[in-house]
Amino acid sequence: MMELETLEQTPHHAHPLMRTGEVARLFRVDPSTVIRWAQKGKFQCGRTLGGQRRYLRSEIEALAEADGMGMIWP
Repeated sequence: MMELETLEQTPHHAHPLMRTGEVARLFRVDPSTVIRWAQKGKFQCGRTLGGQRRYLRSEIEALAEADGMGMIWP
């Protein structure tokens, strides 16, 4: 029987979605800043059924590179 893959079981570089905390660590800001940026339209944010925010890794990585951040993984 195949087990469903979760965010915890998937390496950070492979999963297409990022959590608020992951985005915050990448940009070295507080998670509330990430939420505020999403509300202002800096990047898109989706929600899980439980209301948690998720961000597209490809969009976040592109923004980080455009901002000169490179790829900084915690």
